[in-house]
Amino acid sequence: MIRTLAFGATLALAAFATLPATAQIDGGNTPARTDSIDPPGGALPDGADPSGANPTTEAPTEQQLLNALQGGRIDGRVSIPDSKSAILEQPQGRDYRAFREGWLPWIAGIAILGMLAALAIFYFVRGRILTEPSEFTGRKILRFSFFERFNHWMTATAFILLALTGLNYIFGKRLLAPIMGPDAFATMSQWGKYIHMYVSWAFMLGVIFMIVVWIKDNIPSKTDVRWVKELGGFVGDHHPPARRFNAGQKMIFWAVALGGVALSITGILMLFPFSALDVNGMQTAQYIHATVGVLLVAIMIAHIYIGSLGMKGAYDAMGSGKVDLGWAKTHHSLWVEEEQAKTAKGAQLRPDATPAE
Repeated sequence: MIRTLAFGATLALAAFATLPATAQIDGGNTPARTDSIDPPGGALPDGADPSGANPTTEAPTEQQLLNALQGGRIDGRVSIPDSKSAILEQPQGRDYRAFREGWLPWIAGIAILGMLAALAIFYFVRGRILTEPSEFTGRKILRFSFFERFNHWMTATAFILLALTGLNYIFGKRLLAPIMGPDAFATMSQWGKYIHMYVSWAFMLGVIFMIVVWIKDNIPSKTDVRWVKELGGFVGDHHPPARRFNAGQKMIFWAVALGGVALSITGILMLFPFSALDVNGMQTAQYIHATVGVLLVAIMIAHIYIGSLGMKGAYDAMGSGKVDLGWAKTHHSLWVEEEQAKTAKGAQLRPDATPAE
């Protein structure tokens, strides 16, 4: 009997000795952890799962994701109200990235630099468009009212600020960031974003006023056909007849009106993202906004050139609002006739007289 008890005790001690040093017994409910999972010191290696499972064994490979993209976008599951955050991959996103990083800088560069080069060639070949000294009378005629000039300069100033901050979005990290450094460039770009967001409202308001005030004078007519055929006086010394706005100015007006409306609508959609569009719609809005924006910048460069250096006397129209009567007869002869017809006996021809709009 004694030998039997001793033998049993020996077996029990041997079994206890074979247990891991870290094994714990908690009322028989907590399983013991082995040394293969919990290393000495009690700390798990970085990324290790306490259960011992490998979290990457069930993760899809990149090739599986690419194969899934062949049939459309890849959606996940989210528990938050923002359902669009469940979109993991979409082919259109890669298309937009290719446009943003590849095509857009080329479109902007060719449009803007091409316009500057064309104007430089035109200036050195044609020179300034001048009015003969004998044609100046010393008498002034009102061309634009105070409100028209105020709205023009408000819209122009807003557009220049929007153009500079918008071009920074395209070229900034390529041209400015290496010179300024990341911190200064980030600060400047952040302020540029604020300028772009808030100044845009002044631009949109100005475009609306321009359309309302000037659309009646910018309807195409037969007179514009002749102006285009004769190249508007840019070639040669003859200036074809024109009303208040010639065909070239009407082209500028419609570019600003249509382009400004396109920029305004897409800009509002981006100011309030996903309020009316999904991810693909937002990308389309950015396609339109960026492309129209850089093309309008190129057009406005030509407009600024003609209104300042390109044509003598043109700046006075938006400066003081009054132009020499001889200049007006040379470039807008039909409009001068209409203005004279508004006042009996041509009262505006007196040196101190100015016709009403």
